[in-house]
Amino acid sequence: MIFTVYSDESFMREALKEAYKALEKDEVPVGAVIVCNNRVIARGHNLTEQLNDATAHAEMQAFTAATNFLGGKYLEECTLYVTVEPCVMCAGASYWTQIGKIVFGAKDEKRGYSLVANTLLHPKTQVKSGVLADECSALMKDFFRKKR
Repeated sequence: MIFTVYSDESFMREALKEAYKALEKDEVPVGAVIVCNNRVIARGHNLTEQLNDATAHAEMQAFTAATNFLGGKYLEECTLYVTVEPCVMCAGASYWTQIGKIVFGAKDEKRGYSLVANTLLHPKTQVKSGVLADECSALMKDFFRKKR
């Protein structure tokens, strides 16, 4: 019998795959997946340039896909894996979805929600940071270094 071991690292690698999709489109390389019962139910990556929409962040794409998949607006039993700390907008959206847990890779020292207030998240939302942080951070730094 084969058993599959699921871990925060394995799901963050799925989010990194999404970030690389954004990079291929010359978007800021942020990727996200939403997991429910150890299964990826939604994927998203930044599409702000392609859609000409400032709200088309990876998390927002994933929230929409997950709620469509589940047929409801609440994600209490789900975990969001995202390569970079959510911004204020995405943290606010996570509040309204009542996401059960957020796991992120790199801290966002300029735009991360925690710079403003941790109360932007739903009170029941658990947070874990730093998962594959070096790899997530390097992807962002390389992208912006090439832009300058």
